Amino acid sequence: MQFPESWLREFCNPPLSSEQLAETLTMGGFEVEERRPVAPPFSKIVVGEIKEAVQHPNADRLRVCQVDAGQGALLNIVCGAPNARVGIKVPCALVGAELPPGEDGKPFLIKLGKLRGVESQGMLCSARELQLSEDHGGLLELAADVPVGADVRDVLKLDDALLTLKLTPNLAHGLSVYGIARELAALTGAPLKTPAVPAITASFADVLPVKVDAPELCGRFSGRIVRGVNTRAATPAWMVERLSRCGQRSVTALVDISNYVMFELGQPSHIFDLDKLHGGLTVRWGKAGEQLKLLNGNTVTVDEKVGVISDEREVESLAGIMGGDATSVTDDTKNIYVEAAFWWPEAIQGRSRRFNFSTDAGHRFERGVDPSRTVGVIERITQLVLEICGGQAGAMDDQTLKLPEAKPVTLRVARAARVIGMPLTQAQCVDALGRLGLPIEEGDGTLRVTPPPHRFDLLIEEDLIEEVARLIGYNNLPTTPPLAPITARVRPEVQRGSFALRHRVAALGYQETINFSFVEAHWEQDLAGNANPVKLLNPIASQMSVMRSSLLGSLLQVLKFNLDRKAPRVRVFEVGRVFVRDDSVATTDSTVKGVRQPMRVAGLAWGDADESRWDGKPQRTDFFDVKGDVEALLAPLLPTFEPTEHPALHPGRAARVRVDGCDIGVVGELHPRWRQKWELAQAPVLFELDLDAVSARPVPVAQPVPRHQAVERDIAVVVAEAVTHDALMETIEAASADAGLLQGATLFDIYRPQPARDGAAVSSAGLAQGEKSMAVRLSFQSDAATLTDEQIEPAVRAIIDQLGARLGARLRG
Repeated sequence: MQFPESWLREFCNPPLSSEQLAETLTMGGFEVEERRPVAPPFSKIVVGEIKEAVQHPNADRLRVCQVDAGQGALLNIVCGAPNARVGIKVPCALVGAELPPGEDGKPFLIKLGKLRGVESQGMLCSARELQLSEDHGGLLELAADVPVGADVRDVLKLDDALLTLKLTPNLAHGLSVYGIARELAALTGAPLKTPAVPAITASFADVLPVKVDAPELCGRFSGRIVRGVNTRAATPAWMVERLSRCGQRSVTALVDISNYVMFELGQPSHIFDLDKLHGGLTVRWGKAGEQLKLLNGNTVTVDEKVGVISDEREVESLAGIMGGDATSVTDDTKNIYVEAAFWWPEAIQGRSRRFNFSTDAGHRFERGVDPSRTVGVIERITQLVLEICGGQAGAMDDQTLKLPEAKPVTLRVARAARVIGMPLTQAQCVDALGRLGLPIEEGDGTLRVTPPPHRFDLLIEEDLIEEVARLIGYNNLPTTPPLAPITARVRPEVQRGSFALRHRVAALGYQETINFSFVEAHWEQDLAGNANPVKLLNPIASQMSVMRSSLLGSLLQVLKFNLDRKAPRVRVFEVGRVFVRDDSVATTDSTVKGVRQPMRVAGLAWGDADESRWDGKPQRTDFFDVKGDVEALLAPLLPTFEPTEHPALHPGRAARVRVDGCDIGVVGELHPRWRQKWELAQAPVLFELDLDAVSARPVPVAQPVPRHQAVERDIAVVVAEAVTHDALMETIEAASADAGLLQGATLFDIYRPQPARDGAAVSSAGLAQGEKSMAVRLSFQSDAATLTDEQIEPAVRAIIDQLGARLGARLRG
């Protein structure tokens, strides 16, 4: 909202400089976003009166003017403005004057010169040349009664400041100059001058029949007929000036009066051409298919959710937003109907956006307008209409149907002191709220406040606490150091921080992504098998309707986004929270009942395993590449991998990750069904792990270097094709647990027989079809002494026997 400081000071004029006034408003919650002078700096520009204007002897479009600028002798000035004529008073720049800077940023200096052979002793100025407006159609004509030779800055009050306020939506009571003055008076204690608007004596008793069919749309409707107005009357210069400084251009006298009162008192109104109305008015909700051509030239179609004002034939106005073109006032208008109403904010909110435009009226009504001022506003408009346009006013018609109920709000002084953070007395709270003009009932440590009609924002106790804080002054709040001891939170050595973990994953070649926690509902069903996700009550978009229980969908979306932009290789990860239903979770400071919110780390790899190879041959990322990344991420923990089934992963290329016997996540290739659905040329490999398990980091335990050399033995056993590497290693470890000599076992070879051409198995080294040979290197060591064959052979025999007993293995011949 923009307005001139001088207008504000007419209502409340505290003994503050312009800078101090802006600072006071800002600290009071009404942020002054900009404060600038009405006009940029210029000097030696005075009021000049044209005494003579003759045609230039050498130019058809120039005139030679004799100008009285209060300098004694008349000045000879050459001018090309079409409105340069005898008798008008205009800004005159004397020789040596500096005009505002132009496009090059340098001030324009007026010098004595010649134009087409005629000497010019100055310059007559337009509004654009003084940077007062963009009007360049001619000289800026001043009022006839301004003194010749007076400084134009003083005459036009160009040293006045324009204040631009950035108001939050709850400050609807500040959307007028009087509303800001009311707050300034409360903040500074300066007296508030409320404009006295006497009731206009009615010249006739006629009223326009008005029927309000929707009290939930319009709570109060006031109106008056004014006959015999002169709509061709010129808007007074002072009103044009104030509207211009509020950012509003002058239109016609009646429109200007309506806009002026809106900026002055904050109540929008509308003026109909009475003779263009067909019968009375009806305030109602629209009907599907009804159309209205607005004042801005747009034609809109309304429905049952849009409020309208209609006559007996058609819709004539969008309620609280904009009037219609058919009943607008023109130069031929003689009789008018002035309307001011209280429209419920809920009935106006969002309607302008439906039609892709906004208005000052809609901006105010959707935030809330004082319903008690409709009659006073019409009286003020009538007063100005009669003064400027003449005419006779009819009787006031005021219908009150349904007004907001003023619900008292209780303020506890003790709680206000705790929230604000300073000691407060009840007297201080009474003084602060009393300066705002709020009715107060005092109790024992409590204040009961009934919000006035213009304060739609006072609903709960915190609203009153805010009022007390800003009236006392935020700059007066004490600086109190915290009383609680501050101790550093030291992370246990056995746990890695999330920052270090992110760097660890990034070092493996992955890039971090950050995604929304709310995702598409079908992701949960497809990728997590979650048929009952946590739903959002008010999603920001239809495709973000549920909370995610897995990070995999977010990573696949990132992959698709990059592949659509021709990315040749994608390796991304995310550390984020997921949301899983769990009835055992209770509500605490950090949890919500029924919802478990663990942190997880997930990654995705797609494309070549390496960005480039020395031989130039591509090698696609496979399960084992990502499995190695998971092992590196968990190191020094030793995970194990077991086949598993997961809704998002390939049934034969997926494994669950286990550490110390506990499942901590999954790793695997994307399921072919989802690969096809997401239109991926090849399947990405993904992993998802619990963050707490990944953050665990066992502290290394120092051990002495072995003093004796290890002894190695190689064995090759024949087993069935179904025997896995894990089963073989578990059996070896179990067989040697009692002796304690085995230090390690490593599989170094697997041999399978080749099939014969006729389909029969080829016997090779005693292996039949369906069998394989697994060669293992065993390492034995003792801390006491170097081991001998007599010590090693029983340990090897025990391992072979155990393999035979548990796995049906035999030594390969």
